[in-house]
Amino acid sequence: MVKIRLKRFGAAKRPYYRVVVQDSQKPRDGACIEEIGTYQPIEKEEAQVSIDMDRAKYWIGVGAQPTDIVKKLLNIQSAKQAK
Repeated sequence: MVKIRLKRFGAAKRPYYRVVVQDSQKPRDGACIEEIGTYQPIEKEEAQVSIDMDRAKYWIGVGAQPTDIVKKLLNIQSAKQAK
């Protein structure tokens, strides 16, 4: 099964995540199919989430399942684009 999930980068106590499309059986930081965005939780609120919504909608349309946190991030990004 293909999932849309977070891949962790950054130093200790300074996390930085990439939103990736990846096979659910691969390790968290392993090879991914496509990177579609970033999430920086310690940045200012307006600069935390950056996701390519067109690609996310495409992958969801072909059967990829977003994780719970990625669902929240997609909602934040879509609300940000609606403004």
